[in-house]
Amino acid sequence: MTLHENIKSQLKEAMKAKEEVKLRVVRSLLTAFMNELVATNRTPQDTLADDEALAVIKRSAKQRKESITQYEAAGRDELAVPEKEELEVLESYLPQMMSQDEIRPIAEAKKAELGVDDKSKMGMLIGAVMKELGGNADGGDVKTVIESLFE
Repeated sequence: MTLHENIKSQLKEAMKAKEEVKLRVVRSLLTAFMNELVATNRTPQDTLADDEALAVIKRSAKQRKESITQYEAAGRDELAVPEKEELEVLESYLPQMMSQDEIRPIAEAKKAELGVDDKSKMGMLIGAVMKELGGNADGGDVKTVIESLFE
């Protein structure tokens, strides 16, 4: 069963269990999946491949994180709370992200491989490490690790 089909089946489960947050998230994901299918010239009855579904989920999670940051900066904690709850549900669909400790040896190896020794090529190194990790690490964590290599 693909991730898309799995999330579709969870819609009924969330309704039966009366899980409001999960229901909200699943509905928004299914809408985003449908929008993705239409944007790629497919019919809404088709299903997304797992990598496409993961990209949509990551995009949704990133939107929630940005909203939380903005709400907290504006002192609107009552708006940040539902976003945090939704983010938890979204993260349950995503693969476990690598920690900074797991990223460091890969970043060091890539730095040596590319021969990057000055800070001006840090962007190139970040891009190379992100490509190597294949989306299994948060971009902010990768940036933090690489910045620490140049200190």
